Amino acid sequence: TRYSIENLEIGASIACSGVCLTIVERGSKQQAKINWFAVEAWEEALRLTNLTQWTKGTFINLERSLRLGDEMGGHLVSGHIDGLAEIIDQKSEGDAVRFFLQVPKRFIPFIVNKGSIALNGTSLTANCVDFFINYGLLIRRTLVLTFSRQASIGDLVHFPVYRLVSLVT
Repeated sequence: TRYSIENLEIGASIACSGVCLTIVERGSKQQAKINWFAVEAWEEALRLTNLTQWTKGTFINLERSLRLGDEMGGHLVSGHIDGLAEIIDQKSEGDAVRFFLQVPKRFIPFIVNKGSIALNGTSLTANCVDFFINYGLLIRRTLVLTFSRQASIGDLVHFPVYRLVSLVT
C-alpha cells in the first residue's frame, strides 16, 4: 500500500474495495520498500462480499476512515456491505465509462434516482432505477484511482444500501 504504515493504527477501520475491515497487524519490508497490513473478515463479510475470490495481484481500492474535521468532498460511504451487484454492461463515453448493473430485487426500493450509491467503495449517483441501475459516468480521475479501471462485464461489485434511505423507506 502507498499509505504510511505509521498512520495505520492497529484496530483502525479501512475500506478495502468498499468493505469496512479492521486492521489487526501491520509492517514493512524495508529492502523491497513494501508496506503491508492485515485485516480480519468474519462470516458476515465473507457471505455478503467477494473477498474469498481475491488473490495475489487483485486490485483493491483502499479508503481510510473519514475523521471528524476532515473535508467531505463526496457522499458518505459506510463500508457496511449489503450485497453484490453484477456489471451487465458498460459503455465508453469519451474519457468516461457508464456502468449498467443488476442488483438483487430486494434492494431496489433503497436505491433512489439521483441518490448516492457506492460500488466497491466508489461513490456514484444513480441515474436510472429500474430492474437494473444505470449509474452515472465515471470520469477519467475516478477511473484511474478506483476499481473501475479493471472492472469488466460479469464482475460482481460490493454495494451498501445508504442507511438514511433505508430508514425513510
